[in-house]
Amino acid sequence: MAGPIDFYFDFSSPYAYLGSHLIESVAAKHGRELLWRPFMLGIAMKGEKTFPLTEYPMKGDYSRMDFERTARYHNIPFVMPAAFPKLTLAAARGFLWIDRQDPARAVAFAKAVFAAYFAHGRDIADPAVVADIAASSGVDREAFAAAIEEPEIKRVFTASVEDTVFEKKVFGAPFFIVEGERFWGADRVAQLDEWLTRGGW
Repeated sequence: MAGPIDFYFDFSSPYAYLGSHLIESVAAKHGRELLWRPFMLGIAMKGEKTFPLTEYPMKGDYSRMDFERTARYHNIPFVMPAAFPKLTLAAARGFLWIDRQDPARAVAFAKAVFAAYFAHGRDIADPAVVADIAASSGVDREAFAAAIEEPEIKRVFTASVEDTVFEKKVFGAPFFIVEGERFWGADRVAQLDEWLTRGGW
């Protein structure tokens, strides 16, 4: 069986949100399992001594335009959040907890979190808001709220982020790895598709 596509994302990344809308059809086209893997982009940025694109004067203006243009091109709902970026630990830990029990529900939750932030402007840094989103995705709200504060979930997620950034060398979002080949950015989904179609080059 063909290997999966690992999809590394941060819930606060506009390009990861856009990439999440593009990669599923590519995975399905090639019969590949898509593994959603949240991490903290801020950890990677700290190591690279970089900042969110919007914090650079000229890159910031361009990136805001490009987020919206790319969303329009692919017909993806998008409204740039007024408060950006956000620390999304609750959502990321929650995804990990749900994924242990029901991967399909975890993906539905991830999509709902992305939409809440980038289509509806909700505060996904607020654990109460994230718990509401989990509940709307069919997850027990109280169990979710308790789980994201569990020391074991915190430990496992921290270890996962460290492995993602320091071992797998994932430095941006979205980031895709398939059979050892690495692709960074929503704009590389088309190239990933062609790579799989042609068997590489």
